[in-house]
Amino acid sequence: MSDFATLPDGPVRLDNLRLAAGNGLEPVSLTIADGLLTDAPADIVLDMAGRIAMATFVDMHTHLDKGHIWPRSPNPDGTFMGALATVRADHARWSAEDVEARMRFSLRCAWAHGTRAIRTHLDSMGGQYLRSWPVFDRLRAEWAGRIDLQAVSLVSCESFGSAEFDAIADTVAAHNGVLGFVTYPLPDLRDRLLGFWEAAGTRGLAADFHCDETMDPGSETLRLIAQTKLEAGFAAPVTVGHCCSLSTQDDARALETLDLVAEARISVVSLPMCNLYLQDRHAGRTPRGRGVTLVHEMAARGIPVSFASDNTRDPFYAYGDMDMLEVMREATRIAHLDHSGDWVPAFSSRPAASCGFAPLTLAPGAPADLVMFNARSWTELFARPQSDRIVIRDGRQIDRTLPAYAELDGLMEGL
Repeated sequence: MSDFATLPDGPVRLDNLRLAAGNGLEPVSLTIADGLLTDAPADIVLDMAGRIAMATFVDMHTHLDKGHIWPRSPNPDGTFMGALATVRADHARWSAEDVEARMRFSLRCAWAHGTRAIRTHLDSMGGQYLRSWPVFDRLRAEWAGRIDLQAVSLVSCESFGSAEFDAIADTVAAHNGVLGFVTYPLPDLRDRLLGFWEAAGTRGLAADFHCDETMDPGSETLRLIAQTKLEAGFAAPVTVGHCCSLSTQDDARALETLDLVAEARISVVSLPMCNLYLQDRHAGRTPRGRGVTLVHEMAARGIPVSFASDNTRDPFYAYGDMDMLEVMREATRIAHLDHSGDWVPAFSSRPAASCGFAPLTLAPGAPADLVMFNARSWTELFARPQSDRIVIRDGRQIDRTLPAYAELDGLMEGL
């Protein structure tokens, strides 16, 4: 298959590509000139020999601030509570310099793998917002034109009503961010959610929730989020992530909740790799549940469903490399995305729309941003990690060299 370090001057046509569209592969030719896709004629033609092409990725639920702390703070037992306690203890190490170095490392990985936009949650409680949000601002400016960045405050629903919650919400607004909330069953959660909608609405902020990240069928905060959003008349975009407990609830109850989510026009992001790692983990017992939420049932109701990386090499997930193709491959296996539906947009254009990033298209006039793989069919694509993929940004093949983990060694010393 053809390869190139720099595209030739003048329009060049990439012939004999297969565009990933739904569950099919559509034969296409793409012409690039001056960093854009064009329908102008091209004198130079490169035969891509059936290589699969798709738009660059959007990773809409990540935790860049937690990334790569595993070497100094591994999860002691692989459980959710083990992860939570371990990260809280590691917060003592989260200086601005520490957070910035680890976030930049993850961004370099995402860039090399073909990601063009990322939404990251930022741990903000306990005064951490004073350090992490300025770091995010610096990195957003540094990566402008390469990876578009958004940030979401990560705060517990129990923090609502505190002076710190208000200070965090003001910080989010000052940094053009998204107001986040982690919900779990509390006796007064309805009142807290109504207050949250007011806090977000008065500041003109979109909302993003971690909800029902458990296999306990009694955890139904997603239902309450949808009900109170409708009651409050909240009009800004809303995303919910995880929603694992739906998979253990009675079908009629779960589907009734999804009807409410559809009515409330809420987007959902599924995090299959992290949830598979954490959920239904018990010492000495083989897991029975996958932890993945009801993505097929959501799609059938018109609910926008996306997939994302979530955590990377931290106590919530020991693995990962900010590679959305890995997310696509594993989501296909875990959630049975093959054989049905149009799931390719769930890794690119759909999360872009849910987050408000610039639209993704490979139509004439759009930026020449795409990823091409040394595979001609879905089974070839998902059988290998595609480490030799070609990433084109602004019409140029980028250097895909990944950063070495040894670069982070200095942050792991003194343990």
